[in-house]
Amino acid sequence: MALFTMAALVFAILGLFSLNRTAREIAGNDLVFIDSVNKLRESVLAQERYAGKYSVLKEADFVELFRRREAEVKDFLSGFDTSRHLADKQALDKMYADFLEKSAPVFTGKTTDIAPLQNASKRIVTFLDKLYTHERTTLGAKLRSADQKESSTVRWSLLLALSGIILAIAVAALSIFNISSAITKLQNATQRIAEGDFDHDPQIPGGDEIGRLAQDFSRMAARLKVMEQISLDASPLTRLPGNIAIERAVSRRLADGKPFAVYYADLDNFKAYNDHYGYVQASDVIKISAEVIHQAVRKIADSEAFVGHVGGDDFVIVADAEPAESLCKQIIADFEAEIVKHYSAEDLARGAIEGVDRYGVERVFPIMTISIAVVLCSSGEYSMTTEIAKAAAQIKDYVKGFPGSNYLINRRKANR
Repeated sequence: MALFTMAALVFAILGLFSLNRTAREIAGNDLVFIDSVNKLRESVLAQERYAGKYSVLKEADFVELFRRREAEVKDFLSGFDTSRHLADKQALDKMYADFLEKSAPVFTGKTTDIAPLQNASKRIVTFLDKLYTHERTTLGAKLRSADQKESSTVRWSLLLALSGIILAIAVAALSIFNISSAITKLQNATQRIAEGDFDHDPQIPGGDEIGRLAQDFSRMAARLKVMEQISLDASPLTRLPGNIAIERAVSRRLADGKPFAVYYADLDNFKAYNDHYGYVQASDVIKISAEVIHQAVRKIADSEAFVGHVGGDDFVIVADAEPAESLCKQIIADFEAEIVKHYSAEDLARGAIEGVDRYGVERVFPIMTISIAVVLCSSGEYSMTTEIAKAAAQIKDYVKGFPGSNYLINRRKANR
């Protein structure tokens, strides 16, 4: 019983280790590489679109967007697995260099013909499509190999176990059933995660090697889902996390049970500025505001502090409560030093701009300022993020009633 049972178990465990290696390779290399190829393809096509728009509209924003995508492409190329894709990387480097060379005349104004750039982009996209197809084929081959390994493991395990059936039929049958079931679930989990089903639960109990591997799969899938949500939720303008990440950051602080603060920052008279100067300059103000807030938080707040962009001209900071006053003062000082650079000399001399309010009434609007509402969250004071948001909205409505840039911490104190 001991001899045949141990032989069956050893063979099964070796098969599981092999599947474990395959699964980790798929999760750590193949899926990441496929995702990188997709993102690289998207960035190149985006650059082609920006160049085309620039050739027609001559807007400097499209040059900046093109350069950002260029940085993304170079980052993706630098992260290529050269141990397996060295030749592919070299080919992509060469094609992308040609793509950048074709884009130069467009941005320098020497030509408006983007056909050469489109041809260069098409070559890159075609190459990436072939690379994507090849990698998917390789992934399919690995999955088929895992299927064969599963079948082989089950077959030999059954054979060895049945050799000792007279002495251990009940024990052998139970062991093989458990191993076969776990291998099948593990294989199915690998396929489901490879297809993007991050919520799939292999339903393998913990306590052994398979259980720990299943837990690794679940943690990996959860992390991939979070990364996907954060990527989709992030503001395309400021690249700061959006509402989903903000709620997660507040909920995590509430769960910790330690005092913290939620800061709601809102730009005053932003709509009038947008109507007066246009959405391009208004977008620049939003980006600059995000940078000002982010830099102030990095300078003064704790290392775990979080900065998010709700949308429009609203921002949220989740950080410790101790530096609330100094952080608000730093943000206001930096914002007021920066915002004057985005007004004309005439408007700055007048100290205001003319515009129409939300009710259609012509008014004079002062130079843009910033209002910050701070909600101090002591242990047990709030239990839900909606309660904090409601308290912050009340504070923000109050503090925006004062002229100039202000902050208000709970309802206790307002400063300019």
